[in-house]
Amino acid sequence: MSVDRDTVRRIAKLARLAVPEERLDQLAGELNGIFTWVEMLNEVDVTGVPAMTSVVAQKLKWRVDEVNDGGQAQALMANAPAHEETFFVVPKVVE
Repeated sequence: MSVDRDTVRRIAKLARLAVPEERLDQLAGELNGIFTWVEMLNEVDVTGVPAMTSVVAQKLKWRVDEVNDGGQAQALMANAPAHEETFFVVPKVVE
């Protein structure tokens, strides 16, 4: 993939970045270098390499998934500025 001035200008607009015109060529070169590096990574053979989320092996802590009502509705409503039964009343924000 090749990035030119117009592509950099479009990316900057989408990212809401103010990029001066004199920096567009420099940024295009930097982005092209990054994309070249990413393409080189695609050439690496990763067959048999397990997917990882971290370089440190971690086991997630699991808990029993139990369905319950929480039993806290009345206690929560005691702190609500406005409520109806066990529902919070909030100002209307959409017309």
